[in-house]
Amino acid sequence: MDQNKIPQATAKRLPLYYRFLNNLNQQGKSRVSSKELSEAVKVDSATIRRDFSYFGALGKKGYGYNVEYLLEFFRKTLDQDEVTEVALIGAGNLGTAFLKYNFMKNNNIVIKMAFDASAEKVGEDIGGVPIYHIDEMEERMDGIQVAILTIPAGETDGVTERLVDYGVTGILNFTPARITVPEHIRVHHIDLAVELQALVYFLKHYPLENE
Repeated sequence: MDQNKIPQATAKRLPLYYRFLNNLNQQGKSRVSSKELSEAVKVDSATIRRDFSYFGALGKKGYGYNVEYLLEFFRKTLDQDEVTEVALIGAGNLGTAFLKYNFMKNNNIVIKMAFDASAEKVGEDIGGVPIYHIDEMEERMDGIQVAILTIPAGETDGVTERLVDYGVTGILNFTPARITVPEHIRVHHIDLAVELQALVYFLKHYPLENE
């Protein structure tokens, strides 16, 4: 199976499917229908069947999907057995929230270390994650390829340039700033203010029909 032929929209939904299947498995459920999946993850049944079709015959008509089989399949597809270590840059309010949550709930992602410029933060341990001074970033990263940015917008360009020079391959940007990186580096922007504004706009102009 060529992962590059899977649409990006489908790839983004895979972790959602995996999380629900994992919950079902823990509840002792052995099978699930596309309708049940649809209601749980809020994706229509046709889309789910189309997503799954990219991976071959994963279910049987009239039976649904075997939970254990699907879970194992998506675990391998998502490399769930391989832990990805992440560095968090900026241990302010948002960064601290991430550290307390961490990502081991997703099984394969863990924030290994954090960096901050504040003397009050440096030397702390939040959620089991050590916080180092931002000046030590390149020295401490130890081969980490993914970084989360939760720093003030004005510091984003400088820190991004350092991350690029260091050799990261992925950045999850929670700052309002739009950063420019070489083509081989993937950046996902998540601007919470923009997302909230979009939500309010849709609530006003595209109200959901009453059930």
